[in-house]
Amino acid sequence: MPNRLIHSSSPYLLQHANNPVDWYPWGEEALTKAKVENKLLLVSIGYSACHWCHVMEHESFEDEEVAKLMNRFFVCIKIDREERPDIDQIYMNAVQLMTGRGGWPLNCFCLPDQRPIYGGTYFPKKDWKNLLTNLAHFWDTKPDEAIEYAVRLTEGIQQADKLAIVKEHQPYSLKNIEDALTPWKKLFDFSEGGHNRAPKFPMPNNWAFLMKVAHLLKDEAAHVIVRLTLDKMAAGGIYDHLGGGFARYSVDGKWHIPHFEKMLYDNGQLLSLYADAYKWCKEERYKEVVYETVAWLKREMTSPEGGFYSALDADSEGVEGKFYTWHKTEIDELLGADAELFNAYFEITEEGNWEEEEINNPWIRKEKEDVAKHFGLAIDDFNSKIKQAKAILFQQRSTRVRPGLDDKILTSWNALTIKGLCDAYKAFADEEFKSLALNNAQFIIKNLYKENGGLYRTYKDGKASINAFLDDYALLAEAFISVYEITFDENWLLESKKLCDFVTAHFHDEESGLFFYTSDEDEALIARKYEVMDNVIPASNSVLAWNFKKLAIFYDCQNYQHIYQHMLKTVEPHIKSYASAYSNWASLLLNEIQGSFEIAITGSDFEEKRKELEKYYIPNKIILGGEKGNLPLLQDKFIGDTRIFVCENKTCQLPLSEVEEAIKQIYK
Repeated sequence: MPNRLIHSSSPYLLQHANNPVDWYPWGEEALTKAKVENKLLLVSIGYSACHWCHVMEHESFEDEEVAKLMNRFFVCIKIDREERPDIDQIYMNAVQLMTGRGGWPLNCFCLPDQRPIYGGTYFPKKDWKNLLTNLAHFWDTKPDEAIEYAVRLTEGIQQADKLAIVKEHQPYSLKNIEDALTPWKKLFDFSEGGHNRAPKFPMPNNWAFLMKVAHLLKDEAAHVIVRLTLDKMAAGGIYDHLGGGFARYSVDGKWHIPHFEKMLYDNGQLLSLYADAYKWCKEERYKEVVYETVAWLKREMTSPEGGFYSALDADSEGVEGKFYTWHKTEIDELLGADAELFNAYFEITEEGNWEEEEINNPWIRKEKEDVAKHFGLAIDDFNSKIKQAKAILFQQRSTRVRPGLDDKILTSWNALTIKGLCDAYKAFADEEFKSLALNNAQFIIKNLYKENGGLYRTYKDGKASINAFLDDYALLAEAFISVYEITFDENWLLESKKLCDFVTAHFHDEESGLFFYTSDEDEALIARKYEVMDNVIPASNSVLAWNFKKLAIFYDCQNYQHIYQHMLKTVEPHIKSYASAYSNWASLLLNEIQGSFEIAITGSDFEEKRKELEKYYIPNKIILGGEKGNLPLLQDKFIGDTRIFVCENKTCQLPLSEVEEAIKQIYK
């Protein structure tokens, strides 16, 4: 018989619906049962594309003997971290405090009142059985010790992300940026790109900030590491060379072998990063990455209604990476005479190019010009042969058993992808990118808005559910600002403003000036957390601070200015000690120091001029305009013919008619 997860909308919970474990979803039924029966809670958290989550399910949660132990001694709750990041934050924090590390699957044992007492990540079956027995005995024989430990641990969780209030601070200067960069540069991997460690994660907001540093401050180390990282990721096995899109991370230090899951949130941000990088240095490979990733997004991740799905699994047929990897004999048979060229370029060998015997994950370690020369080919002929070979292999791969699809649609991750598509449109003026972004934005407004102006977090099978969290609001408001910048339709700015005003009413912490991750309308958990540190996705507070800065300029609003400046003042002292975890904040700090340009384009040919201007990488700009408009910065700027106004600190230079002249004003 299926357990209670059978009624869930989450694909991850549904994967566990036929386990012999008597799983409950998070909710009143499970929490009340634990209190009435005085049982410990087991809160087990994962997500559908998580490889080790599948391993632990197969080893332990599908095992009748293990399930009997779990059902006898615990009330077992299964949580999809992507649906309930608020709960995940708390118990991840607990496990990190207990063990010094975290990850998924996340398994946390709690008192009946939700306070944690023990936890960890993946446990082999034998260790898991011993842990279940020992914890049950501990709770039965030493409940006072368990409660005492839970009290201390919960206090640690509640204090973990609180920041000291900064009443006074010195004016910002470039020294603040230098102080953050100096220790960070020691962590760069100048051989393989990224940070000098394994595993390697893309971390798009890190490289977006460093690209700004390279461009605006002419920092050579930042320039080298950004170019190297983007080149190595695009050449690595973390990138799907046949179908487009990036996997979540590589387990090695060379970007070669990933856990093969593909997440929407990574790829949405990487669209922005590679599109901006193309504007910065006109590297053709970056354009290819954008186009190939959008093709994957459209082909495999877009719902009929225009929403974007969440993830593709790492496994197919129970084997990690089986869908994406190759035996050399397969390639030889399919490509015939061109197999030798393909194998040389993508490092395909008889023995296999990673630890799995005879298995190859395509990646690039040689320059295409060198390979073409070795085979006596002109570069155009080389490109043509490689393109044809990739198409043949892609077609064959399409007949394989596909990885599982997590088809829930998350507001925050869709918002990241809207912004990515807008940035791609800015770089390449491809109308398909604009259409995909607008369709998705309209989908969210139609399906994920609540009547009170709030949002839902998730949508699946025609139904929206779960109150949205701060990242949903912050990232969607940011996305709508991006949509305004490619359309000059002020309704999108108004939508962004409404979302930020809703957040101010329901998430704001008056004491710190920051914003809680959960709304005052949400259920009370054992702690109400902030999200301040930038991770693989920028912190919701840093995104929100950026939104308030941009809206302060668009609407000439001093209240918004006060909010974001207070937020930055609170966080700024922490940036220099761990810049990679505050890189989106550091971008805001750099913008405060360097200043930003407000570029208004008005008149009948505004769209043509906007497209021309967006070919340039100007990371410290806000752009606005159209044939008409009500924004304060547009007043008195509709003067007949198309005009470009370059403004800085509310002071505008003489209007111009040509983009080239405007660029001279910016880089004077």
